[in-house]
Amino acid sequence: MPPLLFIHGAYTAAWCWAEHFLPYFAAAGFNCQALSLSGHGASRRRDHLDSYSINDYINDVAEVAAQSPTPPVLIGHSMGGFVIQKYLEDHQAAAAVLMCSVPPQGLAASAFGMLFSRPNLFVDLNGLMSGGHVALTSLQEALFAQPVSVEDLGRYVRMAQPESHRAIWDMMLLNLPRASHILAHLPRGRDDLRVIGAEQDLIIPASMVEMTARSYGIDPTLYPGMGHGLMLERDWQTVAQDLVEWLAERFS
Repeated sequence: MPPLLFIHGAYTAAWCWAEHFLPYFAAAGFNCQALSLSGHGASRRRDHLDSYSINDYINDVAEVAAQSPTPPVLIGHSMGGFVIQKYLEDHQAAAAVLMCSVPPQGLAASAFGMLFSRPNLFVDLNGLMSGGHVALTSLQEALFAQPVSVEDLGRYVRMAQPESHRAIWDMMLLNLPRASHILAHLPRGRDDLRVIGAEQDLIIPASMVEMTARSYGIDPTLYPGMGHGLMLERDWQTVAQDLVEWLAERFS
């Protein structure tokens, strides 16, 4: 089995994978790790967060991937899925999973959709981007469609952090993926790409997951009754086991 490299989304860090996915995949026999992108978690230069672009995040992935004897499987959530798409323009991977990913068409449709459908949530998330606080109810609405304890929500709020304005603008408009280049850097093209999402996702709605899948000529997998934080939802194990079986089918 090739190693697995997990890449987090905006406002978070490698801790979101350590909750459930890292121990689960390790127990299934995978060599796996999660990185915190520059300016995130315990990674370098939190004080320079706003200077980082999507290209800097690509370089972070390349730096970690270069330490592996073989190209890893890349699994990215939300912004992490966008970073994977940009990475695959010029780099090889054994396979890739785009989980509730920003589509190759960018973040603009999601932002405008949330502005009109959930204006209070839009304001809270934009405040978090600049270092403000987010209410427990807003975090729950953004990430979860299933029950989550107040204790867990409190922990997640404490670990949430601002995001680079420069990276957000890259995803909005300034540095969109060239979808035609990406499949060429996977060994079996679209057979080595998985696009998954959540039917109740308010940040990357199911329609955007389907748009991403169409861009690469594949069918998406949408999990019913789940929200944006697939790896933290109550039924996270359903998603993890699906990916274990998909990877085993390809590499066993």
